[in-house]
Amino acid sequence: MVSVRSVVERVGPTLLHAVSVPDACPAVADVVIAEPGVAVSVAAGDLVLGVAAANADEAAALVSHSAERKAAAVLLKPPLAMKPTVRRAAQTADIALIEVHAATAWAQLVWLLRTVLDADDDAVGDSGPGDLFRLADVVASVVDAPVTIEDTNSRVLAYSARQDITDPARVSTIMGRRIPDDVLARFRSRGVFRELSRGRQTVFVPAQRDGTLPRLIVPIRMGGELLGSMWAVVTGPVPDERAAAFADTAPVVALHLLRRRAHADAQRRASAELLRGLLEGKVEARKAIAELELSEEPHRVVVVDAPGEGLRLALLERISQGIGPRPVATELGSLLYAIVPDGDGPGSWPQLRKALAGLDARVAAGSPVGIGELTRSRAEAEETLGLVRAGLLDGNVGSYDRAWTALVLHRAATAADRARISEVGPLETLRAHDVANHTEYLGTLYEWLRFPGDPRAAAKALRIHPNTFRYRMRRLLELVPLDLDDPDVRLALITQLVALRWS
Repeated sequence: MVSVRSVVERVGPTLLHAVSVPDACPAVADVVIAEPGVAVSVAAGDLVLGVAAANADEAAALVSHSAERKAAAVLLKPPLAMKPTVRRAAQTADIALIEVHAATAWAQLVWLLRTVLDADDDAVGDSGPGDLFRLADVVASVVDAPVTIEDTNSRVLAYSARQDITDPARVSTIMGRRIPDDVLARFRSRGVFRELSRGRQTVFVPAQRDGTLPRLIVPIRMGGELLGSMWAVVTGPVPDERAAAFADTAPVVALHLLRRRAHADAQRRASAELLRGLLEGKVEARKAIAELELSEEPHRVVVVDAPGEGLRLALLERISQGIGPRPVATELGSLLYAIVPDGDGPGSWPQLRKALAGLDARVAAGSPVGIGELTRSRAEAEETLGLVRAGLLDGNVGSYDRAWTALVLHRAATAADRARISEVGPLETLRAHDVANHTEYLGTLYEWLRFPGDPRAAAKALRIHPNTFRYRMRRLLELVPLDLDDPDVRLALITQLVALRWS
């Protein structure tokens, strides 16, 4: 439960002022409105909004009535809250008395107060996007201008319904759900984000030559952490009092964002646990489809190997935000795993592969399978990741179905290595000579077998001149007589060399 002083601090001194708060003030439970002509029903812990009080006597009577029912506080607008009779009634009844700024709309205050109370609730419930949009409407009424609420990546979380002041930049921001790159660059060049990070209470950006209207920007912080910002489209400089009121709404929005984040984190943890069970074959496919909101189409398991915990967490966040309506990514050991659809739609494997390209991470995908066969796709992804780690594929990204030739060679080489086939025949002599004399006869023989009858292609693979290649072949055949016209000899040699190079 939250205290009266805490409510006043969170809503902000521009809107609320504590006239008197007794030490034994009860915790706040709810908000009730004492409307004109309506009998008010007050319960213990209520914040009573004195909408009905028309004079000091009525206000004093409301204070006494609320105290009898153990309400937490009575909220009145000036001049009633400072009237001597009202203050005496509050002190006598030992109840908190709060003054509300004269220009504050009661409906706006009710929403702000309930947002504070909801955010303080220990049992984190579902905080849907509609709540944040309604909060944006309230903030817009405070600053008297259209407002967007954005996260630290300039993505739009909510915006007010009010559209009387707008420009192309705001329209593009709302349509694309983030500030367009060109607009973002202009604001960044003006030092807007640097000022936000420095803890400025408000940042005013004048109109720009391209027609972008002025902006009044307020950072959203909690405990020193920057959670986002609020952007108001204004016609010019904003009076100090209204700008301060706009800034005072930031803690309320911050509480709401923290509540949303806590709820999202709880969902992410539950989804990650379910995904781990699915990948390990401990969860039924039908349950996973329902709870992870997966489609019936084929999916791939993608495994990501990223150095460092910080990068893994950043990639996990990126993957979780980009795949499906709910996160379907998790961390197992030092690897990240995700389930992605195989098509070309949102969150698909092609999109994820593009999003991770160029990052310091090794990525591998299993083949597309039904949800009930994801354990097989996981094994395939892990095997493909082994090839990526070993440098046996081009680049840092591979997929099981496209890497089949490398997989065949690697499996064959692994089996041949266990059978110790490279120890049979003349290869040991060539290998010993290479080690002792710094020659490359094994590699030369391997490329000759890969490009039979084409010394130019073999020489190109070795990055040497064709004459150098021919000279090496003559020398190695002098060292180890081989009948390379015999197809069985060639087949045996290539099997041995594959075992040496791919195992």
